[in-house]
Amino acid sequence: MTDQHDHDGPDAALRADIRRLGTLLGQTLARQEGRPLLDLVEEIRALVRSDAPTAAQRLGGLDVTTGTKLARAFSTYFHLANITEQVHRARDLRRRRAIQGGWLDQAAKMIAERGVPAEEIAAAARRLAIRPVFTAHPTEAARRSILSKLRAIADELDAETTNAILYGASDEGPANRRLAELLDLMWQTDELRLDRPDPTDEARNAIYYLRDLHAEAAPQVLDDLADTLRALGVETSPTARPLTFGTWIGGDRDGNPFVTPQVTGEVLRIQHEHGIEATEKAMDQLIKEVSVSRRLRGVSLDLSASLAADLDALPEVAPRFRRVNAEEPYRLKARCVKAKLANTRERLRHGTAHVPGRDYRGSAELIADLELLRASLARNSGQLTAVGRLASTIRTVSAFGLHLATMDVREHAEAHHAVLAQLYAAVGEVSDYPGLSRLERTKLLADELTGRRPLSTLDTPLTQSARKTFDVFGTIRDAQDRFGAEVIESYIISMTLGVDDVLAAVVLAREAGLVDVHSGRARVGFVPLLETPAELNAGGDLLDELLSLPAYRALVAARGDVQEVMLGYSDSNKEAGITTSQWSIHRAQRALRDVAARHGVHLRLFHGRGGTVGRGGGPTHEAILAQPYGTLDGAIKVTEQGEVISDKYTLPALARENLELTTAAVLQATLLHTGPRQPAEMLERWDAAMDVVSDAAFRSYRSLVEDPDLPAYFWAATPTELLGALNIGSRPAKRPNTGAGLAGLRAIPWVFGWTQTRQIVPGWFGVGSGLAAARAAGLDDVLAEMHRNWHFFRTFLSNVEMMLTKTDLAIARRYVETLVPKKLHPIFTKIEEEYELAKREVLAVTGSPALLENSPVLQRTLAVRDTYLEPLHHLQVALLRQYRDSGAAGRAVATAPAAGGRPATAPPWSGPCSPRSTASPPACATPAER
Repeated sequence: MTDQHDHDGPDAALRADIRRLGTLLGQTLARQEGRPLLDLVEEIRALVRSDAPTAAQRLGGLDVTTGTKLARAFSTYFHLANITEQVHRARDLRRRRAIQGGWLDQAAKMIAERGVPAEEIAAAARRLAIRPVFTAHPTEAARRSILSKLRAIADELDAETTNAILYGASDEGPANRRLAELLDLMWQTDELRLDRPDPTDEARNAIYYLRDLHAEAAPQVLDDLADTLRALGVETSPTARPLTFGTWIGGDRDGNPFVTPQVTGEVLRIQHEHGIEATEKAMDQLIKEVSVSRRLRGVSLDLSASLAADLDALPEVAPRFRRVNAEEPYRLKARCVKAKLANTRERLRHGTAHVPGRDYRGSAELIADLELLRASLARNSGQLTAVGRLASTIRTVSAFGLHLATMDVREHAEAHHAVLAQLYAAVGEVSDYPGLSRLERTKLLADELTGRRPLSTLDTPLTQSARKTFDVFGTIRDAQDRFGAEVIESYIISMTLGVDDVLAAVVLAREAGLVDVHSGRARVGFVPLLETPAELNAGGDLLDELLSLPAYRALVAARGDVQEVMLGYSDSNKEAGITTSQWSIHRAQRALRDVAARHGVHLRLFHGRGGTVGRGGGPTHEAILAQPYGTLDGAIKVTEQGEVISDKYTLPALARENLELTTAAVLQATLLHTGPRQPAEMLERWDAAMDVVSDAAFRSYRSLVEDPDLPAYFWAATPTELLGALNIGSRPAKRPNTGAGLAGLRAIPWVFGWTQTRQIVPGWFGVGSGLAAARAAGLDDVLAEMHRNWHFFRTFLSNVEMMLTKTDLAIARRYVETLVPKKLHPIFTKIEEEYELAKREVLAVTGSPALLENSPVLQRTLAVRDTYLEPLHHLQVALLRQYRDSGAAGRAVATAPAAGGRPATAPPWSGPCSPRSTASPPACATPAER
């Protein structure tokens, strides 16, 4: 199969590679399934482009097995086009870097032009604390088995280009044979997981990327940052930690019953297995390179003494190495480090006690050993190695530690109150804890923190669910004792509505010995998560009240005067629409910034951004630069979820680009965005205009989500009822005990459903009404001024513009006309009208003749994907129609065998009202009624 696009133009090489892989895949289809399948693929492709109704009719007549093979074929074409586009994007990035330098170079140029003093740069460098946090949110449907083969295809294409540059044109035959082999393996690999992954499976998936980052992209960016700062007159210590990584996997308990204390410990152990192995590889490289002989150069007394102590304590170091490396202290010390790493692995595997000098607990002792090597080299004519290979190794170890990523623990606020109700009842003090007002609970818990008595004992009776929540805090204590303090640093309280929600978690942590006001002990920090517009709007007041409590303020002081606050993008968008969500988050950051400054606290914001714009996604670099001034003082955490992880980090060049983009943006914002860019009266004018836009957008969005027909429309128009069968995540799609309907549906399946049908309502709905209201209020010139001069507003509209481009209501109409009862079609009419209004109003503000007029690379990316997505949409509509029309026979359609004997498109139950479904419709109904 080949693409028929024009062979000329700037994308000729990209299209040539896509055509080539398409041809090879066509050969795979013919070889594996027979020529008829390839002919059917070509037929459907042509029909979708020329006669969509006929294509739909043809697809509707296919049996499930054939339809499944067809879906797999188009899905594989899509994956190949996607990875090829990524390869070419990576090539473009390398060319640009060679000519223009990287993002850090550009940031350094701006900082130098501004004339920022070296001491300010040095202070900012010390505050840098950037942490991408990997989550297990189920938005990546592809198995790692598929992703690894796509990576191999990308490597093959990249190697061809490199060889062509080095050796000139060569025969494509061997490369084609390797690509054909990989394509055959892809076709024979089941795209669906047999079982729902558990948290340890999800942890291994994250480790797949973390290890690649450890090996290549992160060291490059850390070295580039050190070079950039050096060029600005600032030397940084290799032990600094400007970039680290985080994870929620194994620690996120909110709504996930499978994350137990045992799972947390096992995930941390698995991370250490891989972290130790990665560090051992780094030591092997040092052993290979740092062959300095003490007969030729001196060695520091500190290193000599440390090496002697190690050799006494580590009989595991083989006599051969003691002999052949006797005059090579750096190599011998590195071998001792490897022995300690091996002992650490065994200690963690068997649960034995840490023995100082024989193994490591945490990374501090490991880094101290490496620092001895570096300092000795620096003092004995080895300066280049000290600031080169060894410094780079120390930077990497400092960033990843032995644990690879620091785990956050998260739990819902109400879970803590449920435990406290039972604890207070057990001591006979508060018989109706749930009946207390928030003010009463705040006073009770604040007094509890200042007291010295234990509220619990080892045998305090608790229900099973309360015991599980209570034991989490003991798990954190035990994990820190076993692995080191850095493995868990933050405890996040989901759905924080008041100060009492934070204090409840703090009191339970005190019971486990994690915090103590009187001794100034605080082994973890506490992070309120503000998820709804109401809580975001009240975030400043909440933080002010919290920091005004002497007991809590003492704990913040014990944590280095750092207070972290997490901002929820997904749920605020689902509740209020994208406009009000984004505006509420922006205002919340200002308020939190001002409150933290008044209390003398460093604010660290944790942005809970999803992959799609509807869940807070979009270009990270622009999002960082669009933050209010002063909110980003070196420290930031950002979630990385699902498909975003594979898109950003599968290819090393893209991984480096994304890490550098984030690092450069944080450095730039920290040093250059310390005050308002505009006069106060201008900001007031813009704020007032944005209030008008947000209020009208909110009313428009709520008119849609409060429409009593919307739940029935959503379940009918989208395949959300089947998402629970994909086995792409361990967490259920609905929050527990929320009943039927859309209220309890998590933001991910909410966005997935709209995206699957190309309506993408969460990415733009309400924006048109908001902008139109501002225009009606005579604010045309203000909107234009905001777009020219306000980074926040420009970035917001840019993301909306991208979502409007991805929306395809012609495809959406196929879903509606085929799957939705006519009485519900007015919902789609409302969506169409708001879409046209949004497109018209956005273009009026930007002054562009068409969407994405100034983003040719993004246009190309979307066009490449759409070529292969459209047939999949038509096929999905046809198979959904078959599934729903089957009624009582739905079980046969759902479980009909695909090529590998697997279910075709639907889960193994007879209908969406089954109790096994994680995203049921609002009521059991026949297909016709739905």
